[in-house]
Amino acid sequence: MDLKTAEKLKKMKDFLSNFKSTVVAFSGGVDSSTLAAVCQEAGLETLAVTVISQNTPTREIEDARKIAEEVGVKHEFINIDILTPEFRENTSERCYFCKKRVLSTLVSLAESRGYEVVLEGTNASDLSEHRPGYRAVEEIDKVYSPWAEFGITKDEIRLIAKSMEFSFYDKPSLACLATRIPFGIEIDEQKLKMIDEAESSVIEVAGVRQVRVRNYDGVAVVEVGEDEVNKLLEKATKVRDRLKEIGFRHVLVDLDGYRTGKRLF
Repeated sequence: MDLKTAEKLKKMKDFLSNFKSTVVAFSGGVDSSTLAAVCQEAGLETLAVTVISQNTPTREIEDARKIAEEVGVKHEFINIDILTPEFRENTSERCYFCKKRVLSTLVSLAESRGYEVVLEGTNASDLSEHRPGYRAVEEIDKVYSPWAEFGITKDEIRLIAKSMEFSFYDKPSLACLATRIPFGIEIDEQKLKMIDEAESSVIEVAGVRQVRVRNYDGVAVVEVGEDEVNKLLEKATKVRDRLKEIGFRHVLVDLDGYRTGKRLF
């Protein structure tokens, strides 16, 4: 990694050294996984906790288990019900209600186990976008986002993970399932299950790494990485048939490919 990134990482480790123990909100993505590794390197007793809810992609669960083993961190799963009335309503503040519930649960767990703080993986790049969930981080005591607080970007986190020789340094980002449902369309468990099953099916059928299946009230819009669009098109008929079996009325392909934060309509 370059000198600038190394200096920011050192300042972050100096901050972490103020604590003896932490619970890390651990999705198995690059940000939270590298954060857990850095915490251990800084000498903290670290417990990585993966929160499973109706909003969690099924494939993320096994990934989290494998990556925790690679990092060598103590790891647990906990289950919560995320479908509160405020979350179901699906306003532009949806992520705030989700994040607050998740982080409050982790703080309670940390307190009951004697861990000092809860750390989560929001990075500096994330803060350039609309992130109502970060408000929950700022509101809840004993919760910190070290990557964001020390100005460390997503690309820099990948460089840090690579320098630590982790296999997941280039893992595609994987947001929660609710991000596939446009604001204003009510979220329910069935919609989330359809998205989860559809994305797993696209990966299985087309062999792509990056995928989003947007659920526009029963119409699926499939996005894959821009460099994987041709792979998807080669299997388009089979993908369409599989997604219709899942329950989608129509299946569309976004030829522009996946972009974070994209809204089609």
